[in-house]
Amino acid sequence: MSSNAHAVRLGLFIASAVLISAQAQNPPLTAATASAGSSPATTQPAPDLLQQIKQPVSWMNWGGDFRVRNEYFNNLLTLNSEAARHEQDYFRFRARIWAAITPVKDVSLNARLATEPREWLEQAGCTPYKGHTGLDWTEGVMDSLNLQWKNLLDQPATLTVGRQDILLGDGWLVGEGTPNDGSWTLFLDSARLTYELKEQHTVFEVIGIAQNAYADGWLPTLNNQNRVLTEQNENGAIFSVANSSRRAANLTGYFIYKHDDRVTSLGDNADIYTVGGRLSGLLGEHWKYSAEGAYQFGWKQDLNIGKNTPVPVAGNPLANRTLDAYGFNSKLTWLAKDKSNNQLHLAFEFLTGDKPGSQNDEMFDILWGRVPRWSEIGLYSAAPEARIGQQGNVIRFGPGWSITPLKNLDFSAAYYALFAVESVPTREASASLFSNSDNFRGHFVQAVLKYKFNAHLSGHLLGECLFPGNFYANSEPISFLRAEMTATF
Repeated sequence: MSSNAHAVRLGLFIASAVLISAQAQNPPLTAATASAGSSPATTQPAPDLLQQIKQPVSWMNWGGDFRVRNEYFNNLLTLNSEAARHEQDYFRFRARIWAAITPVKDVSLNARLATEPREWLEQAGCTPYKGHTGLDWTEGVMDSLNLQWKNLLDQPATLTVGRQDILLGDGWLVGEGTPNDGSWTLFLDSARLTYELKEQHTVFEVIGIAQNAYADGWLPTLNNQNRVLTEQNENGAIFSVANSSRRAANLTGYFIYKHDDRVTSLGDNADIYTVGGRLSGLLGEHWKYSAEGAYQFGWKQDLNIGKNTPVPVAGNPLANRTLDAYGFNSKLTWLAKDKSNNQLHLAFEFLTGDKPGSQNDEMFDILWGRVPRWSEIGLYSAAPEARIGQQGNVIRFGPGWSITPLKNLDFSAAYYALFAVESVPTREASASLFSNSDNFRGHFVQAVLKYKFNAHLSGHLLGECLFPGNFYANSEPISFLRAEMTATF
């Protein structure tokens, strides 16, 4: 790790600590504290100049944010400390600006432009930056451009057409349409219709998706570099019904269809049908839970399947294979409801892996869910087995804890024991990286410190480590560290 990066991380940590201390000792001036002991004439709030700037006219508002991240990790992409570029150290500077125009009541045009230059302190280990050091100015991407119509035809419906962010549930299967740019963007090019029956506490949703693999597939980019955001062109449809009439049992059922057309060598051709449901709710005053399960069928053609399958279908590794997979994700949380907001949780997740020698494909596909729901290490360590974020062949369970010891200060920690359903990796990129004879992936630990300085500035420190088990050929710890500050206008 470079000395410059060490200095910056130390500086960010010290600055955060100083600001946290100052905030704790000197609470921010609020309307209540400002008016204490004042005459009534001085208690009226002054006009919010910032809000006036952001909304200069009644039919338009705009804003922006700037996020700085320093990320360091070791052995994460290579699973081997002897491999080239096993150590990664870089800064990410994400800048976004957005605007919403409402020409008539209930109809709005929404747009957002984003870019994320990176400064590589070590040689980059992932495409399209591989081997690069120094500053990469990257592209400018219109990561939101949609037309939204609320109260559609005087009905309790909302229609949004165009580029938009979509998160269903906790993002297990739908939350990320552009996994290869590393949370710079999340968008899906789609049309989404939501119909709500308030008295019945029921919401119907229909979503159509037409995602292009390239950043400039549907809309032009600034400083175009022909970057790939996902490995295949992806089209699909989602139908869901959610009912929240019972506090203890909010139920969602869904059907998802996804069609893939390969673009890169890591892509696939596929027709994936997913049927699933999610149950969540509050049990009394101190318990809440969520449980989601899904079954997948259809077919998939994978260029890399022959590496793991001794007997490919009809001797042809490019043949279509019948998909037969399932997954389950759950979390049980105890809420102390004390002054520090202590919470304890227990999580369990199960994603099937491909069975060696089988003529079917048993690997569960998380569709548009390639996001770091529980871990950055879990996201990136999937790359040597399949591709970034394509988690599968995983059993995860363990406890977590969160607390708010000071106002605007949150701390959380988690431990997970990780196993593989199959001892042979689902999509093995290099046989030397895996033992191919054991199911224990290892012990995972995580700690996160978050602080919101004010309405416009927040930050966090994140640390993760995986102590590999015998599923891997190498036992060196895999680490991930992040320091982040975000300013919002």
